[in-house]
Amino acid sequence: MNISVVIPLLNEQESLTELHDWLAKVMQSNHFSYEIIFIDDGSTDNSWQIIELLSRKDPNVKGIQFIKNYGKSQALHIGFKKAKGDVIITMDADLQDNPEEIPELYKMIVDENYDLVSGWKKKRFDSKITKNLPSKLFNWAARRTSGVKLHDFNCGLKALKKDLVKNIDVHGEMHRYIPVLAKNEGFVKIGEKIVLHQARKYGKTKFGMERFIYGFLDLVTISFISKFGKRPMHFFGALGVIMFTIGFGFALYIGIDKLFVNPLGRLITERPQFYISLVTMIIGTQFFVAGFLGEIILRTQHDKKRYSIDKELNF
Repeated sequence: MNISVVIPLLNEQESLTELHDWLAKVMQSNHFSYEIIFIDDGSTDNSWQIIELLSRKDPNVKGIQFIKNYGKSQALHIGFKKAKGDVIITMDADLQDNPEEIPELYKMIVDENYDLVSGWKKKRFDSKITKNLPSKLFNWAARRTSGVKLHDFNCGLKALKKDLVKNIDVHGEMHRYIPVLAKNEGFVKIGEKIVLHQARKYGKTKFGMERFIYGFLDLVTISFISKFGKRPMHFFGALGVIMFTIGFGFALYIGIDKLFVNPLGRLITERPQFYISLVTMIIGTQFFVAGFLGEIILRTQHDKKRYSIDKELNF
């Protein structure tokens, strides 16, 4: 199979039929073998009923319904797990991503041997205050922190190699950082393509300003994990040793001072250095224990189920 199109969605009943017809036209005109995987992330409208109708009409349509809303990352995770195509295309269901971009994205993966190609919505039709400016700040911070030189990390339209999607773990809110996850797994040929962004035709956006706050917090998380995720003792242990050494140094100083320099002076417990040494040694010990526990957890962890599927179609 050439292409798997993975489409997470939440309450997009108005756009699904139009999106399917557009995708089918593009795929058939380019003679691709393909599948379209709709992941209904707990919709409360008639989205699932429309997916069922489309699957009966078109055997290339497959559907997964979550029992409740788990988020875009979990939807992509199960979509990647089920995808069979050599190239996986991700896109949103709101018709803001243009299916006409897919053939070029596919060629960049197959002919130019990219591991991942991310869309870049250079010209956007969103609000400049609530979307464009925060998005620019977010992408700047992501570039500086991750070292991945992309202009638009959060673009829903991406093309990925099959090997890549089977080797990354998208969870939490990490769908924004799929290129960073790919880089951390050794897939370093990452490119981007300017794509057409279209104004939303139906409904309203499911994301508010809070997504940028969560995005920055997730950026801190993934930056830490990429550096120390497989060796937590290197981070916490080093901090613990530094803190304990500082505390022990203060304790040694006031001990020598009391015994040999000024034995008749203030009691040790009356000196601020005593409390500094006590607190820093306790904190240092806690950091060291945190690193040790992190190493134990890392060696005993098992993959956990992050979603509950209600129904599947055509798999």
